[in-house]
Amino acid sequence: MTALTLTEYKCREAVPLSDEARDALRRLVPTVKVAPTVGIPKHYDLTPSHVVGSVHTDDLDLVIRPKLPVSRVMFMLSYALRPDEWREWRERGVPFSYEQTDSIVEAVIPSYVWHVGNAIGRGVLHGYRERDETLQTVRGRIRFADQIRRQYGRCVPAEVRFDDYTADIDENRILKAALHRLQRIGIRALDNRKRLKGYTHALSDVSQIEYPNDVAPQITYTRLNQHYRPAVELARLILRSSSFDFSHGRVTGTAFLFDMNAVFENFVVTALRDALQLSDRVFVQGGRGKRINLDAENRVRLQPDISWWDGPVCRFVGDVKYKAVSVAGMKNADLYQLLAYTVATQLDDGLLIYARGEGEPMTYAIPLAGKRLHVAALDLEGSPQDILQEIEKLAVEVRQYYARSGVSQVA
Repeated sequence: MTALTLTEYKCREAVPLSDEARDALRRLVPTVKVAPTVGIPKHYDLTPSHVVGSVHTDDLDLVIRPKLPVSRVMFMLSYALRPDEWREWRERGVPFSYEQTDSIVEAVIPSYVWHVGNAIGRGVLHGYRERDETLQTVRGRIRFADQIRRQYGRCVPAEVRFDDYTADIDENRILKAALHRLQRIGIRALDNRKRLKGYTHALSDVSQIEYPNDVAPQITYTRLNQHYRPAVELARLILRSSSFDFSHGRVTGTAFLFDMNAVFENFVVTALRDALQLSDRVFVQGGRGKRINLDAENRVRLQPDISWWDGPVCRFVGDVKYKAVSVAGMKNADLYQLLAYTVATQLDDGLLIYARGEGEPMTYAIPLAGKRLHVAALDLEGSPQDILQEIEKLAVEVRQYYARSGVSQVA
């Protein structure tokens, strides 16, 4: 087996790989650039991009570390899940430290263990779930169409539908699915393995679900299940980021991968929304629920990372980039994209937010279009408090662009 440790965006040269390990790497982690090493047969130069995590097959044991400290990545993940919950963790203190590991996968596990413990600590959540069954007695409502089709007019057994008060509800199913995923990873900490097993036992009455395409159902949160929210949302992230028993030819294995582009974008949008004290319907991510078109025929639809809406009118638009886009023949692709957003929304100003090191703070005036494209850089090397202070400064800048925005015709 080939064991590899790579670092995000850092080239590792002359790595010996078997044909099987090379093909598995190219197929399973296409974001890693695999280039033959000049002059050395069977050796390759490997350069990971924005995806970090781990992959394990019979021929390959790969870990891709983030370029940031794991503690910063986990801060962004945690804050994006729920800002007020993150503040509560800081005040109460958490019984683990992200500084103890350089693996993003190993860092996620104690966090999830802690959240699940908080969620089910007061008892496993129960709720009503609609069930269809064939019973010897009537319970709930008779399904007359099924009764006639299946029982041919007999009174019993009865085809019935009823609401069952049970622990077998979506919230618990999602928690259990993520617990099952984590148990199938080689977890180093014995205490975490024991707690995962204990929580699985506590959810023994809950169905084990394999969600299609690892997409768990959306949960509507109320005062009754609000304490489950951090654990459920982290479970959804775990399910989206992990794949098990995949196969490629004779290669099978497991993967647990995080897209740092998505991690950075989700954090910036959530943190700005929190600093501005706006709802997700007003401060929109990805143009969700809004129609922004570049052309008159509405064939080119745009989905800016961030936009601030006053009813049907867009008053601010921006984009978030963890890494500057590099496109052959387009050295300024990010600015072209932001310019398209400002044109489509008829706004004079647009804001492009980079992680520091990818772009320097600057304003580009576009006189022929009457636009100003502003570039800001967010430093992720500081403490969480330092990062949030920078977010507050960005929020002030966003308010300024909103205040001086013109009237948009976008509906």
